[in-house]
Amino acid sequence: MKINKYVEDLRSKSAAELNEELVAAKKELFNLRFQNATNQLDNTSRIKEVRKNIARIQTIMAEQAN
Repeated sequence: MKINKYVEDLRSKSAAELNEELVAAKKELFNLRFQNATNQLDNTSRIKEVRKNIARIQTIMAEQAN
């Protein structure tokens, strides 16, 4: 249910807002990977979650492009 709400929220955004969301998610993924490499990351499942969110954003951007 939580994922469906997130996807609905993404679908209501414009292309520029989606692009901002994508940039923010990529920055977060970079920071999580950096923390993981320095053994500071406690919740490693967050990396997988952010990667899936990036894929969701890119999918919706592709759908809106058509």
